[in-house]
Amino acid sequence: MLNLIVALDKSGVIGLDGRLPWKLSNDLKRFKQLTLGCPVIMGRKTFESIGRALPARQNIVLTRNSEFSAKGVELFCSLGQALDAVTGDNNKEIFIIGGAEIYTQGLAKAHRIYLTEVEASVDGDTYFPDLSIDDWVEIEDSGLFAADDRHTYPYRFRTLERRKVSK
Repeated sequence: MLNLIVALDKSGVIGLDGRLPWKLSNDLKRFKQLTLGCPVIMGRKTFESIGRALPARQNIVLTRNSEFSAKGVELFCSLGQALDAVTGDNNKEIFIIGGAEIYTQGLAKAHRIYLTEVEASVDGDTYFPDLSIDDWVEIEDSGLFAADDRHTYPYRFRTLERRKVSK
C-alpha cells in the first residue's frame, strides 16, 4: 500500500530553504514509528536535506540527475519504476516522504495520508499539493497537542484513507 507522510501548516507549507520550518519532536517519533522497516521514497532534494539514508528502511531516491549517487539508497528516475521495484508484496507499507513534486506524483496512487497538521501559518517555499477532501475519509485524529519546549507550535496527527483508489 502506498502512503504519504507529511507535516504541513494551515496553508500547506511543508518546507523552507530545504528544511522543516518547525521543531516537532513527537512528529519525528511518529515518522520513525510508522516508516521503520518500510520502503521510503523521496526526491533527491529531500534526500540531500536529510543528509543520509534513513536507517532500517529501504531508501529510494527519485532523480533525473544521472550523475547523482549516494550510499545506502536505490536510485530511480520515475515514481513508476520505484513502485515496480517495491510492490511485490501487496501488504507492504510504502511511504512517500517528500518533497512537493514526489507528493504530487504519488497523491493519485496513495491509499493513506499520515498528516501532522501544524496549527500555525509559517513562511515557506515548498507546499503540499491541494487535497480534494471528498476523496478522503478521516480514520484517526489525535486531538490538538500544545506547543512546548520540544514543539514549536500546536499540532495534531490525522490519518486519511482514500474513499476509492484511482488506478
